Amino acid sequence: MERWMIALLAMGVYLVFAFLVGLLAGRGRSFWSVSEYTVADRGLGLVLMWFLMGGTVFSAFAFLGGPGWAYSKGAASFYILAYTCLGLLPWYLIGPKVARIGERKNFYTMGDFLGDRYRSRAIQVLVGIISVLAFIQYLTLQIKGMAYVFNVLTEDAIPIWLGALISYGIVIVYVATSGVRGAAWSDVLQGILMLVVAWVVGFALVYQFHDGIGAMFRGIAETRPGFLTIGGEGSAMSPMAYTTILLVSVVGFIMWPHLFTKSFTTTEKKIKQTVLVYPLFAIFLVPILFIGFSAVGIVDPSELSGPDTILPHLVTNELGTSGLVYGLIGAGALAAAMSSADAITHGGSVSFGRDIIQPLKPDLSERAQIWIMRLSVVAIGTVAYYLSIFGAAGLVQLLVGAYGSIVQFAPAVYGALWWRRGTAPGVIAGLVGGIVVNYYFQLVQTATPLDINAGILGLMVNIVLFVGVSMATQPDEAAADDYVEA
Repeated sequence: MERWMIALLAMGVYLVFAFLVGLLAGRGRSFWSVSEYTVADRGLGLVLMWFLMGGTVFSAFAFLGGPGWAYSKGAASFYILAYTCLGLLPWYLIGPKVARIGERKNFYTMGDFLGDRYRSRAIQVLVGIISVLAFIQYLTLQIKGMAYVFNVLTEDAIPIWLGALISYGIVIVYVATSGVRGAAWSDVLQGILMLVVAWVVGFALVYQFHDGIGAMFRGIAETRPGFLTIGGEGSAMSPMAYTTILLVSVVGFIMWPHLFTKSFTTTEKKIKQTVLVYPLFAIFLVPILFIGFSAVGIVDPSELSGPDTILPHLVTNELGTSGLVYGLIGAGALAAAMSSADAITHGGSVSFGRDIIQPLKPDLSERAQIWIMRLSVVAIGTVAYYLSIFGAAGLVQLLVGAYGSIVQFAPAVYGALWWRRGTAPGVIAGLVGGIVVNYYFQLVQTATPLDINAGILGLMVNIVLFVGVSMATQPDEAAADDYVEA
């Protein structure tokens, strides 16, 4: 049997197993319950929460984009470790408070939360639209990762379009069937597999090419001066760009609606415990960066179709000829992509059904809401699939671009919990202004003033508009009391 066939068989076994875990997670649960589909009846434990939240970081962005950035941008890739350590810290502050309010008011989404706080159906719909668009951008990243893995590790036998369709098709089925519980249990399986594969491959490549970690970094420092620093000659990123890309990631992390709404899936105690143990994922990410650094000076960039393909390239060209090795590493990379794709797909379906459709048609039955959410899994997945096949952006660029939109929720969320003067017109003005500025500097004028991240520029405009318009309009005192004092 040819090498690529063995690799395909090994990856196929993993995909079948992941599919069964995702389907069985929903067994015995109410198929028509909005509460079960969206927030698992608020009953997820610490282990499930840790893997569910961690899977968002340990994704195609980390498994493929991380090595790609280490290989092509050097020290700039360290921001991945920094924001993994810091990104969930704000949840320790806002999570328990949001959980209390959500349980009392039976909330399922960020749109529920902000729409009620500011007494505005328009805000809920706006939050839903922004969320779905950002989810599609983030989901495209994961599907691109799945496609890379299948294509390279089967030596082009499985084309890009088919690899993405197979792996993401499985995600669509178990998310539509089992909801957030299916995503959570699949993430446990996927998390364990990808962590083992990352550590084995990372250290194997370092010692194969450089005889040790210290020797690897000394060699890079000698041959690529400035590559391992930020802002100096030879650096791939300026200090301002690095600082603001880290800032937009830290502030925006818990603003992702599929992460924010995890406040509604568990208890205040479990939220705090998850925050405390979450930085362990940064340790697990270290060997991922070693993969990219190990290839510096070893692999010519002309051999790659792009930096994001460095891991599959090293596997197929440097780690021997075993199809089984290909398959196991491919399964780990697929697990990384799928562990984020399921949570994002689920979050997008909930935002679409609950924040966009339900406010426009409040008399929808619970069964109708569930049907809309499940059908939107397919719709959102189809759009993201199309963009992943025909879009050209790299994995990390897709993630950073999506963060620029999501971070715009921060003023409204923090204002909801701690600022009585916040008003619906202020939130809408801030969101619209921030989003417009963010996308202007992403799509029209890509060179930003002082090299500041586009999302941070949008956030600055957002805050000014939110505060200014809120001060000029009348707040809802009852709503403010209900939230600020919660």
